[in-house]
Amino acid sequence: MKQKLLSLLLWVALAGLTGSPAVNAVETGGATSRGMLLVANKGDQTVGIIDPVAGRMIATVPEDGVTGHEVVASPDGRRAFVPIFGNSGVGKPGTDGRLVRVIDLEKRQIVGTVDLGKPMRPHCAVIGPKNGLLYVTTELENSVTVIDPGTLQVVATIPTGQPESHMLAITRDGRRGFTANVGPGTVSVLDLEAKKVLAVIPVCKTTQRIALSVDDRWVFTSDQTKPQLAVIDAKTNGLSTWIELPGLGYGTAPTPDGRWLIVALVSVNKVAAIDFATMKVMHTMDVPRAPQEVVVRPDGGEAYVSCDASRQIAVIDVKNWKVKKLIDAGPGADGLAWAVTK
Repeated sequence: MKQKLLSLLLWVALAGLTGSPAVNAVETGGATSRGMLLVANKGDQTVGIIDPVAGRMIATVPEDGVTGHEVVASPDGRRAFVPIFGNSGVGKPGTDGRLVRVIDLEKRQIVGTVDLGKPMRPHCAVIGPKNGLLYVTTELENSVTVIDPGTLQVVATIPTGQPESHMLAITRDGRRGFTANVGPGTVSVLDLEAKKVLAVIPVCKTTQRIALSVDDRWVFTSDQTKPQLAVIDAKTNGLSTWIELPGLGYGTAPTPDGRWLIVALVSVNKVAAIDFATMKVMHTMDVPRAPQEVVVRPDGGEAYVSCDASRQIAVIDVKNWKVKKLIDAGPGADGLAWAVTK
Protein backbone atom coordinates (compact mmCIF):
# COMPACT_ATOMS: atom_id res chain seq x y z
CA MET A 1 0.00 0.00 0.00
CA LYS A 2 2.80 2.40 0.90
CA GLN A 3 4.57 1.65 -2.38
CA LYS A 4 1.36 2.33 -4.35
CA LEU A 5 0.90 5.66 -2.54
CA LEU A 6 4.47 6.71 -3.35
CA SER A 7 3.93 5.75 -7.00
CA LEU A 8 0.75 7.80 -7.16
CA LEU A 9 2.46 10.87 -5.67
CA LEU A 10 5.29 10.51 -8.16
CA TRP A 11 2.82 10.33 -11.07
CA VAL A 12 1.06 13.49 -9.91
CA ALA A 13 4.37 15.32 -9.60
CA LEU A 14 5.44 14.23 -13.08
CA ALA A 15 2.07 15.25 -14.52
CA GLY A 16 2.59 18.75 -13.15
CA LEU A 17 5.98 18.93 -14.86
CA THR A 18 4.93 17.58 -18.23
CA GLY A 19 1.74 19.57 -18.72
CA SER A 20 -0.48 16.50 -19.03
CA PRO A 21 -4.28 16.91 -18.66
CA ALA A 22 -3.90 16.35 -14.91
CA VAL A 23 -2.59 19.89 -14.49
CA ASN A 24 -5.65 21.31 -16.23
CA ALA A 25 -8.01 20.39 -13.40
CA VAL A 26 -9.01 23.63 -11.68
CA GLU A 27 -10.54 23.23 -8.23
CA THR A 28 -13.11 25.89 -7.37
CA GLY A 29 -15.31 25.44 -4.32
CA GLY A 30 -15.47 21.69 -4.77
CA ALA A 31 -16.19 21.89 -8.51
CA THR A 32 -13.61 20.90 -11.08
CA SER A 33 -13.22 22.61 -14.44
CA ARG A 34 -10.81 20.84 -16.78
CA GLY A 35 -9.61 22.53 -19.91
CA MET A 36 -7.07 24.26 -22.05
CA LEU A 37 -7.13 27.79 -23.36
CA LEU A 38 -6.66 28.27 -27.09
CA VAL A 39 -5.40 31.53 -28.60
CA ALA A 40 -5.08 32.68 -32.21
CA ASN A 41 -1.61 34.21 -32.53
CA LYS A 42 -1.99 36.42 -35.58
CA GLY A 43 1.66 37.51 -35.65
CA ASP A 44 3.10 34.06 -36.37
CA GLN A 45 -0.04 32.34 -37.75
CA THR A 46 -0.29 29.73 -35.01
CA VAL A 47 -2.81 28.46 -32.53
CA GLY A 48 -1.37 28.53 -29.03
CA ILE A 49 -2.36 25.88 -26.47
CA ILE A 50 -2.21 27.26 -22.95
CA ASP A 51 -2.25 25.35 -19.67
CA PRO A 52 -4.24 27.77 -17.46
CA VAL A 53 -3.09 26.13 -14.23
CA ALA A 54 0.61 26.21 -15.00
CA GLY A 55 0.11 29.64 -16.55
CA ARG A 56 2.11 28.99 -19.71
CA MET A 57 1.72 28.23 -23.40
CA ILE A 58 2.67 24.56 -23.74
CA ALA A 59 2.49 24.27 -27.54
CA THR A 60 1.83 26.11 -30.78
CA VAL A 61 0.35 24.63 -33.94
CA PRO A 62 1.08 26.30 -37.30
CA GLU A 63 -2.20 27.01 -39.06
CA ASP A 64 -0.60 27.12 -42.53
CA GLY A 65 -2.52 30.19 -43.61
CA VAL A 66 -2.60 33.97 -43.49
CA THR A 67 -4.16 34.62 -41.08
CA GLY A 68 -6.50 33.09 -38.48
CA HIS A 69 -8.05 35.69 -36.16
CA GLU A 70 -10.50 33.47 -34.27
CA VAL A 71 -10.64 29.90 -33.00
CA VAL A 72 -13.29 27.58 -31.58
CA ALA A 73 -13.01 24.12 -30.02
CA SER A 74 -15.26 21.14 -30.65
CA PRO A 75 -17.53 20.24 -27.70
CA ASP A 76 -15.36 17.22 -26.85
CA GLY A 77 -12.19 19.33 -26.84
CA ARG A 78 -10.44 17.18 -29.41
CA ARG A 79 -10.35 19.58 -32.35
CA ALA A 80 -10.04 23.28 -33.05
CA PHE A 81 -11.43 25.14 -36.06
CA VAL A 82 -9.56 28.19 -37.37
CA PRO A 83 -11.02 30.32 -40.19
CA ILE A 84 -8.24 31.82 -42.34
CA PHE A 85 -9.35 35.43 -42.77
CA GLY A 86 -6.54 37.26 -44.58
CA ASN A 87 -3.69 39.66 -43.90
CA SER A 88 -5.71 42.78 -43.02
CA GLY A 89 -8.46 44.02 -40.77
CA VAL A 90 -12.18 43.97 -41.42
CA GLY A 91 -13.13 46.13 -44.40
CA LYS A 92 -9.51 46.93 -45.26
CA PRO A 93 -7.63 46.03 -48.45
CA GLY A 94 -5.69 42.79 -48.28
CA THR A 95 -5.79 39.10 -49.05
CA ASP A 96 -9.12 37.29 -48.94
CA GLY A 97 -9.09 33.96 -47.17
CA ARG A 98 -11.18 30.97 -48.24
CA LEU A 99 -10.11 28.17 -45.86
CA VAL A 100 -11.04 26.81 -42.45
CA ARG A 101 -8.29 24.72 -40.82
CA VAL A 102 -9.08 21.77 -38.56
CA ILE A 103 -6.52 21.06 -35.84
CA ASP A 104 -6.23 17.88 -33.77
CA LEU A 105 -5.40 19.22 -30.29
CA GLU A 106 -3.88 15.94 -29.10
CA LYS A 107 -1.71 15.38 -32.16
CA ARG A 108 -1.14 19.13 -32.40
CA GLN A 109 -1.35 19.24 -36.16
CA ILE A 110 -3.74 20.12 -38.99
CA VAL A 111 -5.91 17.12 -39.84
CA GLY A 112 -8.40 18.69 -42.23
CA THR A 113 -9.33 21.76 -44.26
CA VAL A 114 -12.61 23.21 -45.46
CA ASP A 115 -12.17 25.02 -48.77
CA LEU A 116 -15.07 27.43 -49.28
CA GLY A 117 -14.42 27.49 -52.99
CA LYS A 118 -13.80 31.20 -53.39
CA PRO A 119 -12.48 34.17 -51.38
CA MET A 120 -14.91 34.84 -48.53
CA ARG A 121 -12.86 36.14 -45.57
CA PRO A 122 -14.14 33.60 -43.02
CA HIS A 123 -13.71 35.05 -39.55
CA CYS A 124 -15.71 34.07 -36.46
CA ALA A 125 -16.48 30.40 -35.78
CA VAL A 126 -19.22 29.21 -33.40
CA ILE A 127 -20.45 25.69 -32.65
CA GLY A 128 -24.24 25.35 -32.64
CA PRO A 129 -25.24 24.45 -29.06
CA LYS A 130 -27.95 21.98 -30.14
CA ASN A 131 -27.03 20.65 -33.58
CA GLY A 132 -23.23 20.72 -33.24
CA LEU A 133 -22.81 22.37 -36.64
CA LEU A 134 -20.03 24.87 -37.27
CA TYR A 135 -21.18 28.41 -38.11
CA VAL A 136 -18.59 30.72 -39.69
CA THR A 137 -19.08 34.37 -40.63
CA THR A 138 -18.12 34.89 -44.28
CA GLU A 139 -17.73 38.63 -44.73
CA LEU A 140 -17.32 38.96 -48.48
CA GLU A 141 -20.55 37.03 -49.05
CA ASN A 142 -22.58 38.96 -46.43
CA SER A 143 -23.40 35.62 -44.89
CA VAL A 144 -22.84 32.92 -42.30
CA THR A 145 -21.62 29.63 -43.75
CA VAL A 146 -22.74 26.40 -42.04
CA ILE A 147 -20.34 23.46 -42.03
CA ASP A 148 -20.80 19.85 -40.91
CA PRO A 149 -17.74 19.33 -38.64
CA GLY A 150 -17.86 15.59 -39.24
CA THR A 151 -17.77 15.58 -43.03
CA LEU A 152 -16.19 19.06 -43.34
CA GLN A 153 -18.76 19.89 -46.01
CA VAL A 154 -20.69 23.14 -46.38
CA VAL A 155 -24.34 22.33 -45.72
CA ALA A 156 -25.99 25.76 -45.78
CA THR A 157 -25.55 29.49 -46.21
CA ILE A 158 -27.46 32.05 -44.18
CA PRO A 159 -27.60 35.64 -45.51
CA THR A 160 -27.03 38.50 -43.08
CA GLY A 161 -28.28 41.26 -45.36
CA GLN A 162 -25.28 43.41 -44.45
CA PRO A 163 -21.59 43.72 -45.37
CA GLU A 164 -18.76 43.04 -42.94
CA SER A 165 -20.65 40.57 -40.73
CA HIS A 166 -17.66 40.07 -38.48
CA MET A 167 -18.71 38.31 -35.28
CA LEU A 168 -21.55 35.95 -34.38
CA ALA A 169 -23.42 34.97 -31.21
CA ILE A 170 -25.97 32.15 -31.04
CA THR A 171 -28.78 31.66 -28.53
CA ARG A 172 -28.66 28.67 -26.17
CA ASP A 173 -31.50 26.95 -28.02
CA GLY A 174 -29.58 27.26 -31.29
CA ARG A 175 -32.44 28.95 -33.12
CA ARG A 176 -31.23 32.51 -33.50
CA GLY A 177 -27.98 34.18 -34.38
CA PHE A 178 -26.81 37.78 -34.10
CA THR A 179 -24.00 39.24 -36.21
CA ALA A 180 -22.08 42.45 -35.58
CA ASN A 181 -21.79 44.18 -38.95
CA VAL A 182 -18.77 46.44 -38.50
CA GLY A 183 -18.88 48.95 -41.36
CA PRO A 184 -22.64 49.57 -41.38
CA GLY A 185 -22.78 49.72 -37.58
CA THR A 186 -25.70 47.30 -37.46
CA VAL A 187 -26.69 43.96 -35.94
CA SER A 188 -28.43 41.30 -38.04
CA VAL A 189 -30.89 38.95 -36.38
CA LEU A 190 -30.91 35.53 -38.05
CA ASP A 191 -33.35 32.64 -37.99
CA LEU A 192 -30.81 29.81 -38.13
CA GLU A 193 -33.43 27.14 -38.81
CA ALA A 194 -35.25 28.99 -41.61
CA LYS A 195 -31.92 30.42 -42.82
CA LYS A 196 -33.15 33.97 -43.22
CA VAL A 197 -32.73 37.48 -41.83
CA LEU A 198 -35.38 38.44 -39.29
CA ALA A 199 -34.23 42.01 -38.70
CA VAL A 200 -31.38 44.46 -39.19
CA ILE A 201 -30.93 46.73 -36.17
CA PRO A 202 -29.21 50.13 -36.63
CA VAL A 203 -26.83 50.69 -33.73
CA CYS A 204 -24.13 53.28 -34.43
CA LYS A 205 -21.64 54.46 -37.06
CA THR A 206 -19.39 51.44 -36.62
CA THR A 207 -19.52 48.57 -34.16
CA GLN A 208 -17.39 45.61 -33.01
CA ARG A 209 -17.85 42.22 -31.36
CA ILE A 210 -21.06 40.77 -29.96
CA ALA A 211 -22.27 38.76 -26.97
CA LEU A 212 -25.50 37.49 -25.43
CA SER A 213 -26.61 37.49 -21.81
CA VAL A 214 -26.89 34.00 -20.27
CA ASP A 215 -30.69 34.11 -20.50
CA ASP A 216 -30.51 35.29 -24.15
CA ARG A 217 -32.55 38.39 -23.31
CA TRP A 218 -29.88 40.98 -24.13
CA VAL A 219 -27.41 41.42 -26.97
CA PHE A 220 -24.29 43.57 -26.49
CA THR A 221 -22.04 45.20 -29.05
CA SER A 222 -19.40 47.93 -28.71
CA ASP A 223 -19.62 51.34 -30.35
CA GLN A 224 -16.26 52.12 -31.98
CA THR A 225 -16.81 55.90 -32.11
CA LYS A 226 -17.88 56.53 -28.51
CA PRO A 227 -17.09 54.83 -25.18
CA GLN A 228 -20.41 53.09 -24.86
CA LEU A 229 -21.93 49.63 -25.14
CA ALA A 230 -25.18 49.03 -26.99
CA VAL A 231 -27.82 46.92 -25.25
CA ILE A 232 -30.28 45.32 -27.66
CA ASP A 233 -33.54 43.72 -26.52
CA ALA A 234 -33.61 40.26 -28.12
CA LYS A 235 -37.39 40.06 -27.68
CA THR A 236 -38.20 43.21 -29.63
CA ASN A 237 -35.06 43.29 -31.82
CA GLY A 238 -34.57 46.93 -30.97
CA LEU A 239 -31.91 49.06 -29.27
CA SER A 240 -32.86 49.29 -25.60
CA THR A 241 -30.20 51.45 -23.95
CA TRP A 242 -26.52 52.39 -23.79
CA ILE A 243 -24.01 51.61 -21.06
CA GLU A 244 -21.37 54.28 -20.56
CA LEU A 245 -17.83 52.87 -20.54
CA PRO A 246 -14.46 54.26 -19.33
CA GLY A 247 -13.04 53.68 -22.84
CA LEU A 248 -13.88 52.18 -26.21
CA GLY A 249 -15.19 48.67 -25.75
CA TYR A 250 -14.26 45.60 -27.75
CA GLY A 251 -14.80 41.94 -26.80
CA THR A 252 -17.45 41.05 -24.21
CA ALA A 253 -18.47 37.89 -22.35
CA PRO A 254 -20.99 37.14 -19.57
CA THR A 255 -20.19 35.14 -16.46
CA PRO A 256 -22.02 31.78 -16.30
CA ASP A 257 -24.08 32.86 -13.28
CA GLY A 258 -25.57 35.73 -15.28
CA ARG A 259 -24.42 38.40 -12.82
CA TRP A 260 -21.67 40.12 -14.78
CA LEU A 261 -20.66 41.17 -18.26
CA ILE A 262 -16.91 41.52 -18.78
CA VAL A 263 -15.75 44.06 -21.37
CA ALA A 264 -12.29 44.61 -22.88
CA LEU A 265 -11.61 48.36 -23.11
CA VAL A 266 -9.21 48.51 -26.02
CA SER A 267 -8.54 52.25 -26.00
CA VAL A 268 -7.50 52.52 -22.33
CA ASN A 269 -5.96 49.08 -21.67
CA LYS A 270 -8.50 48.09 -19.07
CA VAL A 271 -11.18 45.49 -18.45
CA ALA A 272 -14.55 46.47 -17.00
CA ALA A 273 -17.15 44.41 -15.14
CA ILE A 274 -20.76 45.44 -15.69
CA ASP A 275 -23.44 44.47 -13.17
CA PHE A 276 -26.42 43.02 -15.05
CA ALA A 277 -28.79 44.19 -12.32
CA THR A 278 -27.92 47.87 -12.79
CA MET A 279 -26.36 47.80 -16.29
CA LYS A 280 -23.47 49.88 -14.93
CA VAL A 281 -19.71 49.45 -14.68
CA MET A 282 -18.84 48.39 -11.13
CA HIS A 283 -15.18 47.33 -11.43
CA THR A 284 -12.23 48.12 -13.70
CA MET A 285 -8.79 46.50 -13.92
CA ASP A 286 -5.61 47.49 -15.73
CA VAL A 287 -4.36 44.99 -18.32
CA PRO A 288 -1.56 45.01 -20.93
CA ARG A 289 -1.94 46.90 -24.20
CA ALA A 290 -4.75 46.30 -26.71
CA PRO A 291 -7.16 43.94 -24.92
CA GLN A 292 -9.22 42.10 -27.54
CA GLU A 293 -11.32 39.08 -26.64
CA VAL A 294 -12.80 37.76 -23.40
CA VAL A 295 -13.47 34.11 -22.47
CA VAL A 296 -14.84 33.05 -19.08
CA ARG A 297 -13.94 29.64 -17.69
CA PRO A 298 -17.04 27.38 -17.63
CA ASP A 299 -17.16 27.32 -13.82
CA GLY A 300 -16.97 31.13 -13.73
CA GLY A 301 -13.86 31.31 -11.56
CA GLU A 302 -11.58 33.09 -14.02
CA ALA A 303 -11.82 35.24 -17.13
CA TYR A 304 -9.14 35.37 -19.80
CA VAL A 305 -8.45 38.47 -21.91
CA SER A 306 -6.16 38.41 -24.93
CA CYS A 307 -3.88 41.45 -25.19
CA ASP A 308 -2.74 41.82 -28.78
CA ALA A 309 0.14 44.29 -28.55
CA SER A 310 1.71 42.71 -25.47
CA ARG A 311 1.57 39.05 -26.58
CA GLN A 312 -0.10 38.18 -23.28
CA ILE A 313 -3.28 36.79 -21.75
CA ALA A 314 -4.57 38.53 -18.63
CA VAL A 315 -6.09 36.13 -16.08
CA ILE A 316 -8.79 37.80 -13.99
CA ASP A 317 -10.09 36.54 -10.66
CA VAL A 318 -13.83 37.04 -11.13
CA LYS A 319 -14.58 36.83 -7.40
CA ASN A 320 -12.17 39.57 -6.34
CA TRP A 321 -11.92 41.46 -9.66
CA LYS A 322 -8.14 41.44 -9.77
CA VAL A 323 -5.63 40.42 -12.42
CA LYS A 324 -4.14 37.23 -10.95
CA LYS A 325 -1.37 36.73 -13.49
CA LEU A 326 -0.24 37.31 -17.05
CA ILE A 327 0.44 34.43 -19.41
CA ASP A 328 2.84 34.86 -22.31
CA ALA A 329 1.24 34.00 -25.64
CA GLY A 330 2.29 34.58 -29.24
CA PRO A 331 2.50 37.82 -31.23
CA GLY A 332 -0.84 39.39 -32.03
CA ALA A 333 -2.77 37.28 -29.51
CA ASP A 334 -6.42 37.68 -30.44
CA GLY A 335 -9.20 35.07 -30.61
CA LEU A 336 -9.69 32.83 -27.57
CA ALA A 337 -11.53 29.57 -26.93
CA TRP A 338 -11.91 27.11 -24.07
CA ALA A 339 -11.29 23.45 -24.91
CA VAL A 340 -12.47 20.86 -22.38
CA THR A 341 -10.15 18.04 -21.36
CA LYS A 342 -10.99 14.76 -19.65
